Amino acid sequence: MENNTSKHPHVVLFAYPLQGHVIPAVHLAIKLASKGITVTFVNTEAVHHQTVKSHAMEDDNIFKGVLQSGLDIRYVTINDGFPVEFDRSLNHDQFWESVIHDFPAQVDELLAKLVLSNPPVKCLISDTFFEWTTNIAKKYNLVTVSFWTEPALVFNLYYHLDLLNKNGHGHFTSHANPRQDTINYIPGVQAIEPKDLSSYLQPSDYTSPIHRIIVKAFEKIKTADFILCNTVQELESETISALQEKQQIYSIGPIFPPGFTKSRVATSLWSESDCIQWLSTRPRGSVLYVSFGSYAHASKREIEEIANGLLLSKVGFIWVLRPDTVSSDEPEILPVGFEDEIKDQEQGLIVPWCSQIEVISHPAIGGFITHCGWNSILESIWCNLPLLCFPLLTDQFTNRKLVVDDWRVGLNLCDQKPITKEEVAEKISRLMSGKSGDELRRNVKEVRKALEGALAIGGSSFRNLDQFIDGVKAKVQEKTGFGFNNTEVS
Repeated sequence: MENNTSKHPHVVLFAYPLQGHVIPAVHLAIKLASKGITVTFVNTEAVHHQTVKSHAMEDDNIFKGVLQSGLDIRYVTINDGFPVEFDRSLNHDQFWESVIHDFPAQVDELLAKLVLSNPPVKCLISDTFFEWTTNIAKKYNLVTVSFWTEPALVFNLYYHLDLLNKNGHGHFTSHANPRQDTINYIPGVQAIEPKDLSSYLQPSDYTSPIHRIIVKAFEKIKTADFILCNTVQELESETISALQEKQQIYSIGPIFPPGFTKSRVATSLWSESDCIQWLSTRPRGSVLYVSFGSYAHASKREIEEIANGLLLSKVGFIWVLRPDTVSSDEPEILPVGFEDEIKDQEQGLIVPWCSQIEVISHPAIGGFITHCGWNSILESIWCNLPLLCFPLLTDQFTNRKLVVDDWRVGLNLCDQKPITKEEVAEKISRLMSGKSGDELRRNVKEVRKALEGALAIGGSSFRNLDQFIDGVKAKVQEKTGFGFNNTEVS
């Protein structure tokens, strides 16, 4: 086959099969394509099937809504080793074991075809948690890019697993009890407490498949050509500077849909309820938004205390409560009579899912109870919303530290376990009114300026994306001998 020297490089982008990872990957694809790059976006068949079903889509291409603007985004699905109807949440460990052992063969087969496409793929961008990236990229002589969807702080802690291990804060291959004193030796990380580490760096998670994925991924990442991070340089400058001494890492966040409006690409795995009509009857800044994201689980008791705390607070609220929020067989997870009471009082609205960007950018929303998922944090800061933090899993504990301790744009929902309805009500009151709420709002506005400045023309994320693209083009030329013109699509 004749080599194609197209003026645009062709990159293939693999999204990790969780909604919190798919969303920034989709918007990264759009950003790259708007710079003139040909992008093949790879989704798993299961994620694709659920997305199409939840949106009742007639067209199989989730990018259809943005292709009219001339973007060259190609869409491909790949089998993850299981039928689409297999319950990946219920069979969590079995699924992730397959991602480790069986999925790479499917990727290999797909890439064998894509390197023969027109123009041929020259660069592989994949989520950092895919540990097969560098091996497969080497086989096909591709530039390797690792895409990190969480804060640089979390990346840096995983990156230095060896130091945590050596200093006794993480015996990742044994069940010995790690040290619980302050960690103050990680380059670019100010003192951090063990309780603020990701759940996968906590003793109970050392044997999980996800933990093994992380260990392998961060062994392999040392050979990646570039790392992209969905964060803002000014917010994590010390951490990013330390990492830049090791590898080429570019902070290009926050990676939002253009104009921070509801995405024209379907990314939701559940049908979205329309909350806007209800919100439009509420006074400005009076409604609390409550959501624990797309993946993490809470206990029935925690949900009950939060529900009763909301009632006690008398604050209006929208609560996104997924059917599987509580991982148990109990059909009723809310207190008896709760839904009738909030309906009688016209206090709240409970929905299984919604368009978060559409809801939190509504002027009636005044605060957010969050699990501290990174997408939710960036989106709420963009909307000038202070946060009540209730981390449940993975990076959320470290993200909480950034929100509450470092940037001071949020409060802890509960300062001591177990959570109680009285404390929930008291924290809601502090967040939505009074001096502490005002102070949090002032702080959020300052952090928001950093996000806005980074994305502006000439801002750090704007420049970093251009530098990354130039770096990829130079690396492709170095590997293959073919160059590219730097042409943008308007």
